[in-house]
Amino acid sequence: MGDLTTEQSDIIVVCPSLRYLFDTVCQAGEGLIDAAYADALEENPQAYIIDIETDGQLPSDVIYFIPWKPHSDENLLRKSLQKFISIAMEKAAYDGYRRIAFPAIGCGEYGCSVNLVAQIFIEEIHRLLTTYSISVSIVIEPSKKAIYHAFQAQIDRLYITQQELNYSGISSDIGKGKLEIKMGDITREKVDVIIVSSSSINLKSAIMEAAGDDIQSFYDDELNYNQCSLLIPTPPGDLPCETIFFIKWKPNDDEAILQQSIVDFVSNAIQNMISYGFNSIAFPAMGCGDYGCSVVLVVKTLIKEVKNQLLKRKLPLKVIFVVQPDSVNVYDEFCKQALKSSEGVDIIALCQFPDTWIHSANDRKRFPVSPNTDEYMSVFQDFYQEMSNMDICVIKIERIQNERWYAQYLAHCQEFQKRMKRNTEKRLYHGCSEKAANLIIEDCFNRSFAGVNGTVYGVGVYFSSKPSYSHTYTRPNADGERCMFVSRVLIGKSTLGNSSMKTPPLGFDTTTDNKHIFVTYHDAQAYAEYLITYIRDRQ
Repeated sequence: MGDLTTEQSDIIVVCPSLRYLFDTVCQAGEGLIDAAYADALEENPQAYIIDIETDGQLPSDVIYFIPWKPHSDENLLRKSLQKFISIAMEKAAYDGYRRIAFPAIGCGEYGCSVNLVAQIFIEEIHRLLTTYSISVSIVIEPSKKAIYHAFQAQIDRLYITQQELNYSGISSDIGKGKLEIKMGDITREKVDVIIVSSSSINLKSAIMEAAGDDIQSFYDDELNYNQCSLLIPTPPGDLPCETIFFIKWKPNDDEAILQQSIVDFVSNAIQNMISYGFNSIAFPAMGCGDYGCSVVLVVKTLIKEVKNQLLKRKLPLKVIFVVQPDSVNVYDEFCKQALKSSEGVDIIALCQFPDTWIHSANDRKRFPVSPNTDEYMSVFQDFYQEMSNMDICVIKIERIQNERWYAQYLAHCQEFQKRMKRNTEKRLYHGCSEKAANLIIEDCFNRSFAGVNGTVYGVGVYFSSKPSYSHTYTRPNADGERCMFVSRVLIGKSTLGNSSMKTPPLGFDTTTDNKHIFVTYHDAQAYAEYLITYIRDRQ
């Protein structure tokens, strides 16, 4: 929310027919902008877009004057707004600008639906952002809170959809059954039964709202009839499933009691599923929200018990865990636990590891690479080429063989390839202390490392194509040795970052300085392939 005339942007867009906005901009320009616009219009009356430089009269560099008129017909309104937005963004990209600000036109006195205008704006801008790398702002007057909330709702809706596309999930065979992890909305799952924890107020409310008033009444009647029941089954109402199971569960501060309650919850759900003759079931990420429970403990227990049920009872069931799109850390943990080995099944064994990897029976993760091999030279030469002027001496190069991490990275790589239709992987460097390197090798570039190497381009994990830059974040140990990872990083679609970004902007996977720095925000988005240990002759 703000004032278009004070917006710090390369370009602001103004519609001349919106007199209040037009007059406000011209007044801020102290008559110079008004005169320049009149001269340009007189010179070319047929021009669809007139661009006027502000010459320091406004914080923006240029004003695009683009005509637009409202329509009562929804299709005509959509086309006119799409044209207004696309012409501005296409010209901005052609002119080499990086930032553009729009007013929320059509949301005032014209009788247009504010929600429809917001939807058209956000969808069209999102579509164009797949083509043009440009930062877009929509400036709404502070007094227009309803308009602001309408636009925010459309952004939230699009964000959720984008997250679901970005994280298409993993699927693994467990004995005769199947385990799936996915992002999404559990109310849209087409399974036989969806599970709801009766203590989850937010989820229960969302289920009731989506299922309809009849289901709320049915549930209330059943609960009043038998308040001690551990499970209340209801019809699906408007949901695409066959049945809803509301199961009693509550968290506990005692870890042992918490784990047992989760085991009982899963066992109860699956036993009743079998009794009803169902074959597919969807669980929410229960206990990972507002209860203060350890996400790792809860997820580990959920996945372990599902695997135990499928394996020991040889059940041919499909079990899905549905994680909310705004809970990327929870989704990551589910994927990690799902990819871990189970008794009788080794999901990681299904992964195709590099030919250079050496089999290890003791979970060893670091393997020295012989200097007399092509593998060693491929890593050494790129590193040494830029670092030789720093008087460095490479002590050793180690290959990192973390099977679980690699399997998760490979699954994520396939998601990127499917979505981007091209390979966006880069080999980049990450410098750190020896202590941090040991932690990364065991548990990947997780969120505890976010912001450690700076936050200028976003609060994530930093990588660079220049080892000399990554060197500045290394720390010598007692022997003067420094550590630097050579990593495989999935870049995807990247945009210029800033220090306020804790996740990449909508439609993007990474942030960057547009030179050599890339920032990731997802645990599985990078894999530490090699660790270079080196010293400087002059520390």
